[in-house]
Amino acid sequence: MSKCLVTGGHGFIGSHIVNDLLKSGNSVRVIDDHSAPENERFYVNKSAENYCLDIARDDCSKIFEDIDYVFHLAARSRIQPTITSPGSCFEVNVIGTQRVLEWSRRHSVNKLIYSGTSSLYGHQNTIPFNPNMPADCLNPYSMSKWMGEQICQLYYQLYGTRSIILRYFNVFGPNEPVKGQYAPVIGLFKRQVAKGEPMTIVGNGEQRRDFTYVEDVVRANILAAKSNIDFGTYNVGTGKNYSINQIADMIGGERIYIPTRKAEVTETLADIKDTINDLDWSPIIKIPDIINQY
Repeated sequence: MSKCLVTGGHGFIGSHIVNDLLKSGNSVRVIDDHSAPENERFYVNKSAENYCLDIARDDCSKIFEDIDYVFHLAARSRIQPTITSPGSCFEVNVIGTQRVLEWSRRHSVNKLIYSGTSSLYGHQNTIPFNPNMPADCLNPYSMSKWMGEQICQLYYQLYGTRSIILRYFNVFGPNEPVKGQYAPVIGLFKRQVAKGEPMTIVGNGEQRRDFTYVEDVVRANILAAKSNIDFGTYNVGTGKNYSINQIADMIGGERIYIPTRKAEVTETLADIKDTINDLDWSPIIKIPDIINQY
């Protein structure tokens, strides 16, 4: 049994990690301040020790005592809202991450798993995206998450704090955010169809994304923690992408097209060779098989 801490553990991906860790017999602590504006509700597992605290402002040091693994997911995690409100994005995603790493260092945490983003590959890189490619940050969100990666690397180089960075590609699944116009596209489309509204497709709908099921993302986190890798950066995607129009076809329903948005890329696709080789991870769930099953 390991002692684990999950920041952002009451949100979409974090809550799935918490549940999986508890089912496997681990003890789990959770830090979450319930501030994520895209969440209509938060998912609290009462079998964990739950703390409502802000990693960027509150002293969370004692919660890191005797912890083996930290899964760091607490973040401002939507692109468009960070364009109009960059301050809170950098506060949580950069300052908050540094504090989490510092508390991990002080309490000799075995390893930290950092939830990164594929959005930092930007426009200049060609698909499939490889972790060795340079960052091309187009918005405050991707910049702040890239800066978090750099802090992970600094703490490993200076202090030996072990960490693995996982760059997620368009995660979807149960408990996904559905609130507001900037909710992830699958959750947004499902909400609109359930209400009898047309799906709002940005631009011409031909932009393509590598959609990754949340259970596969959870498994990547667990394998990263168990691995003998001291530091590394890995993509968590499927290596296959779909257009937004194809997603709308899978869900079914009326649709309308709205203007394009700033700072979003046309296509994403993950190169996962290193993830397969180093972490013994590969995706299992295919989007056409699961999209209408939850």
